[in-house]
Amino acid sequence: MRSELRNRIEFLAASAVLASLSVGPRSWGEWLGQRYARLLELCVPRLRRIALHNLAMAMPERSAAERERIARGSFQSIGRILAAVARFPSIDKSNVDEWIRYDGLEHFHAVRERGRGVLFATAHLGNWELSAFAHALMSEPMHIVVRGLDNPLLDVLARRFRTMSGNRVIEKRDYLRGILRALQSNAAVGILVDQNTSLDEGTFVDFFGIPACVGTGFAKLAAHSEAGIIPGFALWSESEKKYILKFHEPVWVTGDVQADTQRIQSQLESVIRSYPDQWLWMHRRWKTRPPGEKPLY
Repeated sequence: MRSELRNRIEFLAASAVLASLSVGPRSWGEWLGQRYARLLELCVPRLRRIALHNLAMAMPERSAAERERIARGSFQSIGRILAAVARFPSIDKSNVDEWIRYDGLEHFHAVRERGRGVLFATAHLGNWELSAFAHALMSEPMHIVVRGLDNPLLDVLARRFRTMSGNRVIEKRDYLRGILRALQSNAAVGILVDQNTSLDEGTFVDFFGIPACVGTGFAKLAAHSEAGIIPGFALWSESEKKYILKFHEPVWVTGDVQADTQRIQSQLESVIRSYPDQWLWMHRRWKTRPPGEKPLY
């Protein structure tokens, strides 16, 4: 049971961080965001250990030095996310192009023309918060599926930022009806598909050569609604100093839940391999194991 004092302290800390990142020039916010990310890495060493453990399992062909670099980059990516989210109140249609641009928007339009809705298959890769926020400004508002935060004060804060550009939040506890309603109106729905799930909700597919438990609901929703799936990720471009919201070619499900889920996860793995330092390696992605198999964490 969380105490009210703890909730209040966490809320005040988060509010202070966001406030400090939102003042001054953007370069200051980005520099400070990196300092916060470094502080997180130092103060919560468990996260770094999980990241390196995941990298050792998923990318054994990489040297220890390379895996250290990728893990550090993952924390730096968090810093960039924080710096961008803090500036949401000042980002609008007039300046959003300073933060992000499209690549592959034609795929979104093509799926929308079918009239069955769009399912964005996204992940904790690049800046998933900015991708949805910016899409609402550059194209049209969408729905995003989220799990409510344990801290109710932070949950309200997160919802306020996520809906600033017109997006609507679908709570995970009532996600099925909310998603189907959105798809029936030919709207777009963004769902994170890279999270570990329980045995009773998922199936095991190959992910980086390791069996990973993946929720089957996404593939089933696509089959039931006939919505098109677009893998989409906002990836940082160091040369452009902005994010590129990349929409890949649509994925059409076959109705074979196992095969469809594997295709989606294989697509995700391919993008992560291209941008490994922008994925959230601190998540215990392979926590759920097949019956009888020893824990990996």
